[in-house]
Amino acid sequence: MRLAFLTHEPFYPPSGGGSAEAVYLLTEAVHRGHETHVFCPRVAEPAAVEARFQVKLHEFTTWKMGRYARFRNFKYVLYPFFLQRLVQAAARQTKFEMLVSQHSIAAVTAGKLRARLQVPVVMNFLDYLSGFMESWPPYVMPKPILRRLMNFELSLPSRYQADGVMTVSDTLADYFSDQGYPRSRLLPIYYGYDADLFDASARSRPAEAANRATVVMHGSFDQHHLGTIAFEAVVFVLGKRPETVFRFVGQRTPALNRLIARVRERYPAAALETPGFLPYAEVAAQLAGGSVGMVPYEESRGVHCAFVAKIVEYVALGLPVASTPLDSAKRFFSEEPLVRFAGFDGTSLGEKILGWLDEPLAWRLSLAEPAIRRVKSQLDWRVISRKAVDFLESTQRKFLVRT
Repeated sequence: MRLAFLTHEPFYPPSGGGSAEAVYLLTEAVHRGHETHVFCPRVAEPAAVEARFQVKLHEFTTWKMGRYARFRNFKYVLYPFFLQRLVQAAARQTKFEMLVSQHSIAAVTAGKLRARLQVPVVMNFLDYLSGFMESWPPYVMPKPILRRLMNFELSLPSRYQADGVMTVSDTLADYFSDQGYPRSRLLPIYYGYDADLFDASARSRPAEAANRATVVMHGSFDQHHLGTIAFEAVVFVLGKRPETVFRFVGQRTPALNRLIARVRERYPAAALETPGFLPYAEVAAQLAGGSVGMVPYEESRGVHCAFVAKIVEYVALGLPVASTPLDSAKRFFSEEPLVRFAGFDGTSLGEKILGWLDEPLAWRLSLAEPAIRRVKSQLDWRVISRKAVDFLESTQRKFLVRT
């Protein structure tokens, strides 16, 4: 079939958040012979990207988009309307047979176009975007506005009668089902990793073997990633083991800068490493020498719905994990010995980190192999992509039967 894939993120290279998934989903779609058109913000070297992935790009060029672009939230509000025009213009030349939206922002566009283009729509939700804002201060996001925004986001599949919905977690699927969307049209596909890039066999021995216990964290470092819990956990660990290294792999965001400044006020000599943003293919090398992977998320409905890539990446490399108790992660990793959940407070998270560092290294390494096999069998991007494209094809067949 002829797919129109809609996203608010540049298609390639991945820019953080859920953007890595798109490359693998569309690679699988193209492999199965589906003609694939990608509607996205401008990318570098578009001709090379089209040739590499065998897709047709339709680029949004009115303004710069991206995870770290200025006035990001304001642009996100306007983007669906401009994206709709872009898709409609292309549809006058090309008859699409399915619209696939990536994230909530593009889902608005896909929903509005469903009836107009008379094609099935599958919405892929990689998070509950507005749900993260629950942890924002009220002066940044007033609660009455936030409630309306959160309700609107959850209403998207039912409001626009989406033909299918894929979600990043069972928890998010439950939220849509509770809003009245048919469970039979919902498929949790989770969030994955590239098993070729996160190859545990190439992992160096943990840093504490050289007396450098290292706690690692990878991410986009938004406000909900690095709040009070992160600060309290870091200073708790440094208070007990001041030689511990903390390595933050990702963009130097305001949230990360604030955390570093606060920690240095308390512990000026703290070993805080910030390699900066790295291409997806280079992340594993920065994590591989770590001792423990940290997930210090603040509590919100968005966080509970997220299937955190950090945990998947840490486990894929055989790293023990200390995390706040995210519902989606607890449901998937509840029987995984390599993952330990604290409360939503920095002290208990710091205790989990220290608990891992106090465990014998040989025992920690013995837990790694079965955990690595499990995530590879269920969460490698190729496994997830096959599951997702199966769902797209099944949804299109059902649409044809109904019409």
